[in-house]
Amino acid sequence: MNATAPGALRAAFPVYADAATAYIAANSFDRPTLVIDRQRVGAQYDALNAGLGGAHIHYAVKANPAPEIVRLLVKKGSGFDAASRQEIELCLSQGARPENISFGNTIKRASDISFAHSAGVRLFAADSEAELDKIARHAPGARVYIRLIVENSLADWPLSRKFGCAAGTLPSLLDRARALGLVTYGLSFHVGSQTRDASFWAPVLDQVAPLWHAARAAGHDLQLLNIGGGFPAFYGQTIQAPRAYAAAVMALVKARFGDVPQVMAEPGRGMVAEAGHIVAEVMLVSKKAQDDLHRWVYLDIGRFSGLAETEGEAIRYQFITRHDGGETGPCVLAGPSCDSADILYEKRPVQLPLALRDGDRIVIRNCGAYTSSYASVGFNGFPPLDVVVL
Repeated sequence: MNATAPGALRAAFPVYADAATAYIAANSFDRPTLVIDRQRVGAQYDALNAGLGGAHIHYAVKANPAPEIVRLLVKKGSGFDAASRQEIELCLSQGARPENISFGNTIKRASDISFAHSAGVRLFAADSEAELDKIARHAPGARVYIRLIVENSLADWPLSRKFGCAAGTLPSLLDRARALGLVTYGLSFHVGSQTRDASFWAPVLDQVAPLWHAARAAGHDLQLLNIGGGFPAFYGQTIQAPRAYAAAVMALVKARFGDVPQVMAEPGRGMVAEAGHIVAEVMLVSKKAQDDLHRWVYLDIGRFSGLAETEGEAIRYQFITRHDGGETGPCVLAGPSCDSADILYEKRPVQLPLALRDGDRIVIRNCGAYTSSYASVGFNGFPPLDVVVL
C-alpha cells in the first residue's frame, strides 16, 4: 500500500465524505481492503445506547471482531455477545469483564463451556435439554436464558429454525434448567437480520410476550429479556436514525412486557456496517453474447472473500466508482473465483456506469459488518480481505 492518491477517484467521493472514503481516496491498494472508522462505530454505539435507554448493549462480536473495535466498545461500557471460546478470549484480551460477556451460541462444545465458566462468564444461552445438561455439568449454577424460535419475521434476512426452541417446549426447558441447579434467568429471540423499520418488531414481540408472562406466572423469576439483534444499516433503502429506531423498539417492548428488570440488545450490523467500506478492483467487464441486454462485471472480491451476505441477494450493497454521474446499465455482478456460486447479483442486476472498465477501482459502501468475519483464508488462491481500522 502506498500514499499515492488516485486523483481520478477523488471526484466520486464528496457525496459520501467520511473518514473511510477519504482514506480510500488518498491511498492505493493491491488487494481488496475493508477500511473501517472507529469514530463512526463509537457514534453508532452512543446513538443506539441513548435510544435503548435502560437496555444494556451486548455487541455481537461476530459482526466484526477487529480488536480495535472491541477495545473501543469496552471503553464505552458495552457488553458482548460471544459465540465461541475464541470470541470470549478476544473480549477478555481487550479488557472486557467476564460478567459483561454472554455466551450466546446455543451450540457449544463442553470444554468451551468449562473454559468460559472458569474465566468468570456466568450467562449462557440454550435451546434444548441436551445443552442445558452440558451447561449444568460444566458451569454449575450458571444463569441461562432460553432462546425461542419466532415466526412472521419482516426482516430482509429472516433467520432459520437452526436456533431456538418451539414455544410449547419452553415450560419444560425452564423446569429442567431449575431442576439441574441452573438459574432460569431469561428469554431471548432474534427478530431477523436487517429489520429495516422498528414497527416490524411488533409481530415477533406479540409472540414472545405471552410466553414471558406465562413463565413468570409459573414461578420462574425471569430477569432478562434478550431482544437480540436486527438493528439495520443503510443499503439503499430508507431506514430510521439509530437513536429513533432504538427508542421505538423499546416503546414496543415496554407496551407488551411492562417493567422488565433487564433488557439486553445485541446489535452487530447496526453498530459497524456503516462505519466501513471495501475498496476493490474491476477485473473484467464482458458480455456472454453480443445481443445481451446486460454486462457481466467481475470484481476481485466475491462471496468467498467477504461478500457472503449477497447469498439470496438479501443484502444489496451500494457502489461508488469514478464514473458515477454518467450513463448506467444493468450488470450481473460476480466474484473472481472458479466457483459458479460466486455470483453476487443476477436475479436483480445492479446499475453500474457504462464507462466501467477492468482496472477501475470500485468502493462497496457500508461493509463494516459480516465481511472480514466471513472472508475465507484464501479460497482459489485469492487473498483474504485486508482490514484497516482508522
